[in-house]
Amino acid sequence: MKLAVLILEDEPEVRDALERDLIDLARHVRLETAEDVEDAREVLAEIERDGDELALALCDHRMPGTTGVEFLVEMMNDPVHCHARKVLVTGQADLSDTVRAVNEADLDHYIAKPWNVEELREVVRRMLTDYVEITGLDPMHYMAVLDKVRAMEIIKERS
Repeated sequence: MKLAVLILEDEPEVRDALERDLIDLARHVRLETAEDVEDAREVLAEIERDGDELALALCDHRMPGTTGVEFLVEMMNDPVHCHARKVLVTGQADLSDTVRAVNEADLDHYIAKPWNVEELREVVRRMLTDYVEITGLDPMHYMAVLDKVRAMEIIKERS
């Protein structure tokens, strides 16, 4: 089983930039992209069919049709995906959208566009580590993409 990271972004150049900035993780996790919420739902179904687990969703907010925040709320209410970490990557969410993401979608992190590449990578590692810890997965299987110090602490606590 692989951990999956979903990038939900409607702008191709931004989606490509996120994918490029996370390419070093792509050897160790399943990195999927979607251009809208309907596409994201199809990607989630494919991840499930393949026996992998969605560990992290990186979502833009403003998109045609359903917003990123609405999608994150939908994920929170889905027992299969409610433990996935949720990160809003946007420059356009207003305060009420952000509050809704925090209160109704259990938002884990907010990254403003344009992002700092190292911060993005650090947040992704931290979110994947959180997911492994919360779900009880063995950190040793995913060490290449986790916060190594925290992963070792998790291993110590469990032994």
